[in-house]
Amino acid sequence: MRRKLAAGNWKMNGTSADLGQIEALAAAHSGAISEIMIAPPHTLLHRASEFTKTGPITLGAQDCHKRESGAHTGDISADMLLDAGASYVILGHSERRTEHDEHDEDVRGKARAALKAGLRVIICMGEELEEREADNTLDIIGGQLAGSIPDDISGETLVVAYEPIWAIGTGKVPTIAQISEVHDFIRARLAKRFGPQVARSIRLLYGGSVKPANAAEIFAVDNVDGALVGGASLTAQDFSPIIAALDAS
Repeated sequence: MRRKLAAGNWKMNGTSADLGQIEALAAAHSGAISEIMIAPPHTLLHRASEFTKTGPITLGAQDCHKRESGAHTGDISADMLLDAGASYVILGHSERRTEHDEHDEDVRGKARAALKAGLRVIICMGEELEEREADNTLDIIGGQLAGSIPDDISGETLVVAYEPIWAIGTGKVPTIAQISEVHDFIRARLAKRFGPQVARSIRLLYGGSVKPANAAEIFAVDNVDGALVGGASLTAQDFSPIIAALDAS
C-alpha cells in the first residue's frame, strides 16, 4: 500500500522567522496518516532539522548537483543536503528546467547522485500550455519519464510529480479527467519499464495550484498519491487543510 505524501516546496521563500510554520504544522499533524515533507530553501535546512528530528515531518531540498564535490561555485551536493538534514530532493522542477535550462539528462544525472548519497528523489515533469493545446501532453510526459528517471530506482526511492507548467502558480487547474489521464499514463509507462510490482509501489503526486478548496477532488483521482504544493505550503494555515484532505482520501 502506497503511503500518501503531502510535499511542500517553499521555492525561494522563507527566512529564520518562518521556521515557526514548520513547528506549527508538526504540532497540528502529530497523528498524520500521510507523510509530510517540506522543502525549504537550502539556507534553512539545517535549522529546520531541529524541528523535524521527531514528529511527522521530513525535510527535502529543492535541487542538487550531479557531482559529489568539486569546483562548482554556488552549487550544493547531495551529500551536503543529507548532512544538513534532508531526506528528499526535488529534481527537474519546471522552474529549474526553464530558468536554468536543465534537460532530462541533467535531471537524470542529479537523480543518480542523490540516490547514491541516500536521498529519495521527487522527479517533476509537465507540459507547457501550447503543448497541452496541441494535444502533445502524453508525448512530452513520456519523453520526460524516459529521459529523467535513472534505471536503479524503487518505490522506496522514487516519487514522480506531474505538474502542468501552465497550472503552477496561476490558479488554473486541469480538469479531473486530464489529471486522471496523465497519472494513469505515468503508472502504465512505469510498469512497462520497471515491471508492475515496482510501478505499483511508486507514488505519483499532482502539483499545480493545489489549494484547500480543490484538494479533496484531486485526491479522489485514481493514481494520485498526494500533492507537490508550492505557495499554499508556505504557512501552516494554508497547508494544513490540504494535508487533512489527503488523510481523508
